[in-house]
Amino acid sequence: MKLKKRIVVKVGTSTIISKNGKANLSRLKWLALVLSDLQKKGDEVVLVTSGSIGLGASALEKSLSGRDKALFTLAQKQAAAAVGQSRLMRLYSECFSKYDKTVAQILLTRGDLDQKERRGALLNTINTLISCGILPIVNENDSVCPEEISDKGVFGDNDTLSAEAARLIKADLLVLLTDTDGFYTSDPNSDIGATKINRVCEITDDLRSSASGTGTARGTGGMQTKLDAGEIALDGGFDMVIAHGGDPTVLYAILSGEDAGTLFRR
Repeated sequence: MKLKKRIVVKVGTSTIISKNGKANLSRLKWLALVLSDLQKKGDEVVLVTSGSIGLGASALEKSLSGRDKALFTLAQKQAAAAVGQSRLMRLYSECFSKYDKTVAQILLTRGDLDQKERRGALLNTINTLISCGILPIVNENDSVCPEEISDKGVFGDNDTLSAEAARLIKADLLVLLTDTDGFYTSDPNSDIGATKINRVCEITDDLRSSASGTGTARGTGGMQTKLDAGEIALDGGFDMVIAHGGDPTVLYAILSGEDAGTLFRR
């Protein structure tokens, strides 16, 4: 792990947005400190973030007479993403500026990853930002991607996007910071007998059946999408770790080779 130099870190909505719909400022500041430190030590870091709809929903709830975000129309969810994305980037910019770090926003659609010319342009942009010491912050462009927003109020949490981005830039390691400390044999919230799996070498049907649930109230990636990301990692030849995002210093433990989550590696 000490040889891992190009690192993609993905944070889910539940990691950076509190239950009240407001940003978890202490965690954002902590994350900025750790990522800035890794970058200063020579690591090449890309951050993939969720949370734009979660942040924007609070603003829209006020203007929509307190309507719960689960009842938002598709257009309102897209509007929430537009509002929340600007707020999210302002928070990241403020947090990273304390460590003399510049951040850059990159909003993607599925077409950007599927179309050859756009993939090439995206790769060039990210590589140039990294070479200039600027930290790229990637998010899905939900405002123009209605197919990525469920009509049931369930928002994808960028697990697959982070894996695709890691494969594109030939990353050495992808870390999914989430609200659990790894992948379990069953849902640890409902099964006291659930045990953590320390290493995954192959995505099997048994693993798929263990990945129940669709995510939290704020973030809805769930374990199924994390297995999708793990499959991309295993096929793409880079490592992936699922770890708890409550303490961003877990990244130091992961890069030191400690058992700090679930490692996906052939």
